[in-house]
Amino acid sequence: MSGSESFISIRDVSKHFGPVRAVDQVSFDIKRGEFFSLLGPSGCGKTTLLRMLAGFEVPTKGELFIDGQAMSTVPPNARPTNMVFQNYAIFPHLDVRGNIAYGLRKARLPKAELDATVDQALEMIKLPGYGSRRADQLSGGQRQRVALARALVRRPKVLLLDEPLGALDKKLREEMQLELRQIQQTVGITFVFVTHDQEEALTMSDRIAVMSKGKVLQIDDATRLYEAPTCREVADFIGTMNFFDGAVATVENGHAAVDAGPLGTLWVGTGEHALGPRAPVTVAIRPEKVQIGWDRPDQPYNVVEGRIGAEAYLGDRSHYYVEVPGLARRVAVAYQNMARSLDNSSDQGRTVWLSWPPDSAILLPGA
Repeated sequence: MSGSESFISIRDVSKHFGPVRAVDQVSFDIKRGEFFSLLGPSGCGKTTLLRMLAGFEVPTKGELFIDGQAMSTVPPNARPTNMVFQNYAIFPHLDVRGNIAYGLRKARLPKAELDATVDQALEMIKLPGYGSRRADQLSGGQRQRVALARALVRRPKVLLLDEPLGALDKKLREEMQLELRQIQQTVGITFVFVTHDQEEALTMSDRIAVMSKGKVLQIDDATRLYEAPTCREVADFIGTMNFFDGAVATVENGHAAVDAGPLGTLWVGTGEHALGPRAPVTVAIRPEKVQIGWDRPDQPYNVVEGRIGAEAYLGDRSHYYVEVPGLARRVAVAYQNMARSLDNSSDQGRTVWLSWPPDSAILLPGA
């Protein structure tokens, strides 16, 4: 990313807590107005990195820049940032208007301007008429919106969000994902969002940094992270993936024939990989890209026989877990329930055939 595009710049940043390297030599850039997510499991370093941007933690090494200004000597209250936490932290002794106006009063705005700004914020978070309500009269989703409005009314250059939807139930969380993204696009402020929820990051983000053990594994948009992960760890963390280990036999016209042991020869597109004979590789394929049928398909490649070991009906789709002789792990298959059916009989134990086109799979470097 060029310097003109970089709004937040993280340069060789590390944070050590004793012998633990919570963040380990991380460098990347975030664009102005971007919705950027830090994604990874607990302990990967994402919240520590967010806290360093906020000024609550000081890097052991490296520097963070916001809009060209080094942040190492800038205290939290003087940074062009604001933060929204998972527990919302709205003041119980203030009503909704008082919570939203709290930071504006510290700025000593004229009353008319303050009232107009709060009214605009209430409209933005779709809570007009809620100004006089107390915190204990609000639902979890409403409290989250109030916390968001309070953070945005002072127009920070960067809004930092530490798993702000984590306390909501699934349906409300999904609704708030769309609302939060819409608010970000409306105000145009750079959002840096921390989450361990892959679906949440994929839904809202312009780009996502996948972290593990203090390092950034891959930064990309949602489509490329899901469809073209660059390593097995990212492929395994984002969604569900089937992995078949093997070695390259031949490469022809942009496709590799992979000797996959009990699966025989699997054909897969090589992508950007330059591979030689016998190179260790992993063939990876998403469950929804595997076709399942009761009869052997009429194609000469990527056909595997198995037996349904377990199944799960999820309404819009069914998940099958297919046992294949010689494989330690069952192959996961997602089957879309296109036709309406009240048949609840089980297919467990039934022989099935799995197949997929070569370009539906991903070729990853082997161990």
